[in-house]
Amino acid sequence: MIALELTGIFAFAVSGALTAIRRQFDVVGIVLLAGITALGGGVARDVLIGATPPAAFSHLGYFVTPVVAAAVTFFAHPAFERLNTAVLVFDAAGLGLFCVLGTIKALEYGLSPLPAAALGVLTGVGGGVLRDVIARDIPALVRPDAELYAVPAVAGTLIVAAFWELNIRTPWAFAGVVVMIFAVRVVALARGWRAPTARPFIL
Repeated sequence: MIALELTGIFAFAVSGALTAIRRQFDVVGIVLLAGITALGGGVARDVLIGATPPAAFSHLGYFVTPVVAAAVTFFAHPAFERLNTAVLVFDAAGLGLFCVLGTIKALEYGLSPLPAAALGVLTGVGGGVLRDVIARDIPALVRPDAELYAVPAVAGTLIVAAFWELNIRTPWAFAGVVVMIFAVRVVALARGWRAPTARPFIL
């Protein structure tokens, strides 16, 4: 479980560091944005479920991984930048991992399925929202022209909660949900899939 969490932290941290580099932040800003992106959602979840101090502050690996990711991105960002959607791909990977892991942790703390799924979504999208706000972007979560973001997150966390209730708790089942969230997000990016919006009201 810890290895998966560190993988998600690394993926989100890279997306945060790439965003900071594109916004021409200095090295301190790059590390800070990487850390906030990687840990923001998990810290919010842990505080809400009473898992204090949050894992981000009680396990050295959680603190060190964003710094390592920021350092790697700082030196390797020209290679990443050749991939026009690098930030979004790393964000999609983090989204899938954190939605699933966040839901599982909430369920382990005794929450019922729907609240646990909601906290899974918070875990998955929280860091990305903070990243976009700090970088002065409209968060992809609410931007009307953004490809599907919340939809795969919500669907994935509900599936995890359903698996839990059905006592299907194998690593392979949860890994499949991670892949599903990631795949839907990436395909949505490639094909421009968007959630429906309300038509403007005209008097």
